[in-house]
Amino acid sequence: MYTIKVIKSENEHEQAMARLMALMDANPQEGSSDANELELLAVLIEQFESEHYPIDQPDPIDAICFRMEQMGLINKDLVPFIGSPSKVSEVLNRKRPLSLNMIRQLSLGMGISADVLIQEPVQQQVSNMDIDWLAFPLTQMRQRGYFPDFTGSVAELKEYAAEHINRFMAPINGFTLKPAMLRTTAHLRSNNKQTDNYAMWAWQAQVLRKTQAEPLATPYKPGTVTAGWMRQLARLSWSEQGPNLAKEYLNRAGIHLVFEPHLPKTYLDGAVCVGHNGAPVVALTLRHDRLDNFWFTLMHELAHIALHMDGNQAWYLDDLDAEGGNEIEQQADALAKESLIPESNWSTVVLTTPVAVTALAQTLSISPCIVAGRVRHEMGDHTLFNRQFRDKVKTVLDIG
Repeated sequence: MYTIKVIKSENEHEQAMARLMALMDANPQEGSSDANELELLAVLIEQFESEHYPIDQPDPIDAICFRMEQMGLINKDLVPFIGSPSKVSEVLNRKRPLSLNMIRQLSLGMGISADVLIQEPVQQQVSNMDIDWLAFPLTQMRQRGYFPDFTGSVAELKEYAAEHINRFMAPINGFTLKPAMLRTTAHLRSNNKQTDNYAMWAWQAQVLRKTQAEPLATPYKPGTVTAGWMRQLARLSWSEQGPNLAKEYLNRAGIHLVFEPHLPKTYLDGAVCVGHNGAPVVALTLRHDRLDNFWFTLMHELAHIALHMDGNQAWYLDDLDAEGGNEIEQQADALAKESLIPESNWSTVVLTTPVAVTALAQTLSISPCIVAGRVRHEMGDHTLFNRQFRDKVKTVLDIG
């Protein structure tokens, strides 16, 4: 007599199949014990076979062609779903992969399961994300080298935006696919301008990519960044190679310094965060190509490390054209100013000539551009000392 049970082996599967066939031949009356046994056996056999003899998903192109035949469609009928006659031809001839957008349109318009059409793991990963992939500044990202392996046109980049952006972000440790400014742990200093969250997100990801590409030999020790440490750093500004020396100074302390131009509608001067290995990351956009702006922004971000980074704040994102700010920003401004020019040495009353600016700079062992920049800022006159103290930064760093 056959005892019904969970099927665990090929032998048990054969026995269950033999019993199933016997019951089917007997054609038991509905509701009888044999009919119930037949129904239960069918479920157990199906469960065993699905685990041990899985059926592969049909090939996506074969599935499309099969559905076209069912619906009496020809190639041109797929244009609304794929985009153009040439794209339809390339897709059906397996010369062009399906994009996530094509998959969605085909699934909706032809009733083909998206699971059947999805060919790449990256498509499976992004298919259910509520993200507007075309909202990213794709043209600028391409121009900036965010997609080093992509050589196609902007139109192609847009067609496969989800796939390329996901590949761009996937290698970044600890960076989740959630727009930066929707994070509760992001602190933004701005002038209430309409920030493009997708551009901000892409910029942050690129900063972290650069950080991971340049591992540091020295581990960071909490408490390294102090007012005295920052003051020592400020003295490097006296050298024509000050910005390069600053990078070396930070790297030796286990702090990353990244230069990444801002993207449209991010309005960023600088940012600071904690990298994947626990080391602080300072990022500067250099959108104002002036030596004084470089040093103040650098000191402002370092002040955040010294005063505010406690492991809970993921990012500080700073538009330093925004005056004042909240208490946190005011504290960072104050420490940055004090590190560059101590308040005890500061008086705009006597700083009315290039000679006076140079003299104070020599006393403090800093660049006169820093002194002149603060005079301009506090006097509200950005034309002061333009001819004498207006050094550029990007040429020193040899970046465009």
